[in-house]
Order: sequence, then structure tokens, then C-alpha cells
Amino acid sequence: MESFSSLQILIILLVGSLCVDLGRLDVAAHSKNGMGVQPLSKIAIHKAVYSLHDNASITAYPYVLGAKGESSQWITVEIECPNPTEDDWVAVFSPAKFNSSTCPSDDAKQDEPYICSAPIKYKFANDSDAGYTKTGKASLKFQLINQRADFSFALFSGGLSNPKLVAVSNFIKFANPKVPLYPRLSQGKSWDEMTVTWTSGYGITEAMPMVEWGLKGESQTRSPAGTLTFHQNSMCGIPARTVGWRDPGFIHTSFLRDLWPNSMYSYKLGHKLVNGSYIWSKSYSFKSSPYPGQESLQRVVIFGDLGKAERDGSNEFNNYQPGSLNTTDQLIKDLNAIDMVFHIGDITYANGYISQWDQFTSQVEPIASTVPYMIASGNHERDSPGTGSFYDGNDSGGECGVLAETMFYVPAENRAKFWYSTDYGMFHFCIADSEHDWREGSEQYKFIEKCLASADRKKQPWLIFAAHRVLGYSSSYWQSGSYGEPMGRESLQKLWQKYKVDVAFFGHVHNYERTCPIYQNQCVNTERSHYSGTVNGTIHVVVGGGGSHLAEFGPVQTTWSIYKDSDFGFVKLTAFNHSSLLFEYKKSSDGKVYDSFTISRDYRDVLACVHDGCEPITLAP
Repeated sequence: MESFSSLQILIILLVGSLCVDLGRLDVAAHSKNGMGVQPLSKIAIHKAVYSLHDNASITAYPYVLGAKGESSQWITVEIECPNPTEDDWVAVFSPAKFNSSTCPSDDAKQDEPYICSAPIKYKFANDSDAGYTKTGKASLKFQLINQRADFSFALFSGGLSNPKLVAVSNFIKFANPKVPLYPRLSQGKSWDEMTVTWTSGYGITEAMPMVEWGLKGESQTRSPAGTLTFHQNSMCGIPARTVGWRDPGFIHTSFLRDLWPNSMYSYKLGHKLVNGSYIWSKSYSFKSSPYPGQESLQRVVIFGDLGKAERDGSNEFNNYQPGSLNTTDQLIKDLNAIDMVFHIGDITYANGYISQWDQFTSQVEPIASTVPYMIASGNHERDSPGTGSFYDGNDSGGECGVLAETMFYVPAENRAKFWYSTDYGMFHFCIADSEHDWREGSEQYKFIEKCLASADRKKQPWLIFAAHRVLGYSSSYWQSGSYGEPMGRESLQKLWQKYKVDVAFFGHVHNYERTCPIYQNQCVNTERSHYSGTVNGTIHVVVGGGGSHLAEFGPVQTTWSIYKDSDFGFVKLTAFNHSSLLFEYKKSSDGKVYDSFTISRDYRDVLACVHDGCEPITLAP
């Protein structure tokens, strides 16, 4: 066990100086509807002052975690404080030495003392014991995940805005902090390729990363993995470059090729150390993709704006991502009936607090380790001023796409340009990046048209478009009603119509809404729950209720809106064959279906001529 003495803490807090004006850090990153503030941004950690009390103490146990290979564990933190107040709070720091010696030192103007690293989570001391303010004693429970470094706990008074450091705990650590963890599957660039991405503490000079895999129950082979990481100077702004920074470890990706269609594979993550020994993860499994056009039962889940939440109740300032765990848990519950997941933007809402990406990959591991977890880029992943984002805000908190591009693999030609196509059996998906220019004539517009045009509708009848921001239709967009991004709809609707896109999915607006089949603001079909025959327009779906604060609907009652729900949920598409598709909207609270429709049609119906979607013809013999 390692602990701080009062003198050590004073020295730690008085060393170094900070590189930027951290006073700007209190600018909170907001969600689209103005609600929900990243909890860690509420901590004015740069204002922390030294106020150790000889009779105050904070103790954490057990001292060693993960002794049996666990990647997460509950711990207890005991507090004693002679002058308790309702504003006292406990911060979790990792690495355990949250000291200024790790800070840049080119800003002599910064007042001292200060702490230059935000905690990874926190709780108020009276959360578990309302009597704390009378007794000065409390016992808190935290759940920690393996994040490649040790942990310590600090007791602060003064609330989040004027923190005063009262006591610091012993250190605790995971028995094997560097082990490979949190695998994320993704479809590769061909249908018979699966990629596995994971995080570890091993750089390429320490160990050789690999995946051991093969058909379940048969002999296994080994495939090498590439290794990426990034550094603080890769971040584009605050807080990612300052108090939000945390070493991300190493991110490895292996490509498992030449898979048999519709087959069960097992795999485990490994590292061969320089001494010749091996470190292995536990075993996982996945089912490979069907051959493109193959007729079988195929089930895809789509949602946006999930975020993360802490199962121990920490970090929940104003209930930041209230539906996140419900959605995650429903998907885990239904995992045997899911073949692929699309999370279409606003992944973690880390907003520049890098530690939160570990927390998110841990949260979704049961899903992402079992089925391909495909992501799209959202404003909270990409947008940073002056970095080439189509929108010039700082919704990413200075991440400018680096985290999303590195932590998750997508089969894009250039992962900094987050648009790609992928196939799954009878589905063809075109995933756009709403944070880059998608207007007619742009590089992305050309990709979108090529992607839509490449669909062989006889073999892959179900053509799906998805992007984060609403480039189509939403009744609650900025509370004005009747549209999404107007330039988006104007630029893209001719492509949706020409190539007869079945459904276009969007997030960004935190609710659920389904339109009629629509073209140029007009319903082109009077049906509501069953569509058959010729395709006349595209159904637009907002499915942004993954987990973040919900959005209300605007005052305009649009004629094209068939079903609205301001609640948390996700969509499930089930293709039974080349002629039958089932669409279901499920709520995260109970997993029940609240809206649905079916599409029944033959190939000749896809070929039929529709308005502005006809191939040119002549009378030539």
C-alpha cells in the first residue's frame, strides 16, 4: 500500500505550472437541446487549494483488484472528516499521483497550488449516508474498471466549484493493469473479414499483439495486430489538451480474413512478451457475416446518442446520460437475436475527458465483443474549431475525431473521413459523416452516390442510409418543426429517390420519430404499417434516444410524421428474405415494441419507375 503524507501532498501540489488558461475550462460542453453537462466539466479542478486536515482521513480497499482476472471490481471508501459539510465530495484519480509534476510548465502566470488532471469520477460524501454532515463519517461504494494505472481517492470540501483538498487515500491497483481488454468487433472491408480492436497497456517494444481464433471447437490460428496510440499534442483543444487528458494506452486491431459465412468463431486477445511468455484475455465468440445476398434471418439494431453512465451512481451531475445503461442492458438481454449494431454518432459524450472512453468500451463490451459494433461520427466526436469540421463548435471538447477514429475501426478508405459502406447479407449500408461536407459536388457526396449506386437490389434489396445529424426530416429539430439540416435534405434527397433508399436513419435529436415514405416534403404512400409493391419514397427515422437527455417535439404538426416518442429506445430491422422486412422500435425501459411496420415487395417493384427516380429511356428499336 502506498499513501501520501501531508508534506508529500504539499510538494506535489506546489510543483510545476500549467500551459493554458484553465479558467476557460468551465465552459461546459452541452448536448444539442441545451440540457446535460459533462459531469467532469463542472469540477473547477484548476482552482483546487491545499487544505489538508490532520484529523481527516480517507481509506480505500481492497488494495489489489482483479486478482482472479476481473476487469472491474467494487471497492469501499471510508471517510472521516472533523468538519463535514453537504458540499464534501470524493474524487477518484487515476493515475494515483494526481500531481503537477506531470503538467506542462510553460505558463508562469498560473497560480499555485493546483491540480492539473481531472478525476475520472466522483461522488458526494453524503450520497450513501444522509447523516454524514452530523457524524463526519461515510462509507461509499465505487466500481472501478481496469484502466492500466493505479487509483487514489481524494476528499474535497467546497463543492465542485471551489474545491479544497482535505485528505488523500492510499493507492489501490489492478493485479495485471496492462492486460488486453474491451474487444470491439467491426465488419472489415469485405464481407468475409472481421476486425477485432482492443485496448492494452503494452506498446510494441514490450509485447507482440495478436488474436488466436478459429471455427468454434476446431484448431485455432493466430493473426497479428497493428498498434496505434495518440498523445496529448494530438488533441485539438480544451479540455482534451489540459485537465481532460489521460494516457489512452495502446489500441490494437487485427484482421480475421477468409471467414466461412454464417459460422461461429471463437477468439481471444494475446500479447507475446519480450521474455517469450504470453498474456491472454478470456475467450469470446462471434458469428461471421452471411454471403452478400444470402437469404437467411438477419437482424440489425440501430440507434444514436448513447453515452455512458456509471453503475455505481457516480458522475451523475444532473443525471447526464439517464437512459444509457437501460439501452445497453436491453441490447445485452436481446443479444442472441442481434447480428449487427450501428451506433450512429455521439458515442461516449466524453467531450474531451479521455478516461471516459475506457468507461464506455467497458460498458458495451458484452455487445461489441459478440457482434460487429459499427459507429458513425457525430458532433461530440468530431467538432473542434479550426480543424476542418463542417460545424465550427467544440462539441468534442478538443478530441477532433482522434478518439473515435482510433478506438473503433470502420471500413472507411480514410478513417479521418468517417464515411463508409458495408454489407450484411441482404442489407447494403451507406454510412455518411454529417460532420464533413456532404453537399452536392463534395468528396463525400460523390462517395454517397457511388455507395447507393453499387447496391445490387436483386441480391441486396434492403438499402439503408445513416448519418448522425438529421439530414432529412424531424419535427423537433431546434424546436422549429418540419425539417432537419435544410442543406442536407436539399442535396441528398435526389440520391435517396434515384436509388430508392428504403430507410434513412439519423440521431442527434434525442427522441424517436418515423415518417411516411416521403419525397420533397410530401407523403408518397398512404399506408402506415405495411408497405408493398413499388417504392415511391424513403422512410426517414430519427432514433437519437439511445441514452442522452431527451428532446421535446416542436410546435409544428407535420403531415408526414407517423409516430413520435420522446423516450429512450432503439430500432431493430429483421430481414426474413428478399421480399419481407420487419421494422420495430423498442423502448429501452422494457424492450417492448411500440412502433412497427413491414415492407413486402419483389425485385420488379424495386425496378419500377418512380418520380425523379427513373432511368432515361428512348424509343430506339
